[in-house]
Amino acid sequence: MIEFFLKLFSIMPLKLNHWVGTLIGRLLYLSNSQSEQVVRKNIEICFPNLTKAQQQDLIKKSLIEAGKGLSESGFVWFNSFKHNAKHIVKTKGAQYLQGDENTILLVPHFGCWEITARVVSLHRPTTFMYKELQDKKQNALLLSLREQQDLYMAAANKKGVLKLQRAFKDKQLIAILPDQYPGEKGSVVSPFFGQNAQTMTLLVKLARKNKAKVLMAWAARLDKGKGYELNIKPVNILSSTGRVEDDVALMNQAIEQLVKTKPEQYLWNYKRFKGIICY
Repeated sequence: MIEFFLKLFSIMPLKLNHWVGTLIGRLLYLSNSQSEQVVRKNIEICFPNLTKAQQQDLIKKSLIEAGKGLSESGFVWFNSFKHNAKHIVKTKGAQYLQGDENTILLVPHFGCWEITARVVSLHRPTTFMYKELQDKKQNALLLSLREQQDLYMAAANKKGVLKLQRAFKDKQLIAILPDQYPGEKGSVVSPFFGQNAQTMTLLVKLARKNKAKVLMAWAARLDKGKGYELNIKPVNILSSTGRVEDDVALMNQAIEQLVKTKPEQYLWNYKRFKGIICY
């Protein structure tokens, strides 16, 4: 059933796809869904200075963007990389992808990170770390859709970390979404929008160990299904102290600065503060 709907979304023009995604988001907002409750909690924590009306408006917009994220997944996965690339109407910073130096892409859960991975891999082979799904059939489907052409996937486990190290040796880009809950192992508690969050240490450790440059990469959605703007930007997340805690704090600050540009496009229906607060 999931595959059927993903394929249905894939044949829609992007404008229609995002219109359907908007309807999904509105339903999530009006139905007092679990997603709405998580978004509300996160918005209240991260934007305490907004009025109640402003918070409510951001909650609604965030769920609409989450709905677009659901519908556009099929559009991205079941179409070719070149088809995806046609919907990138503007690219900033593509020159930073050139060369063969060790490079890590810091890819926050912002905009459409699925299309970011695919289009970047057209510039240079890329190994992308992902979190495996518990359902083995769904995980196999997801892996088959993601791992194509010059885009390779590495599971978020010890074998996956070794695969990332091999990718460096092969002069590939490696990409990590560092703002997902990593558990207590492999993480430190670090501020994010003024609230402590369990935050992954892998990205900063790999950057130091491999003397890698770090590029933040994101594809912002444009209004009315007009496409995406791909951005590649160097970020400095390695502190002068050399302490992992300070590196992670800089990384969270960089993500926070991006989120503030279009806060509705961040994945607020994810339990970002899991393990710290009760959802």
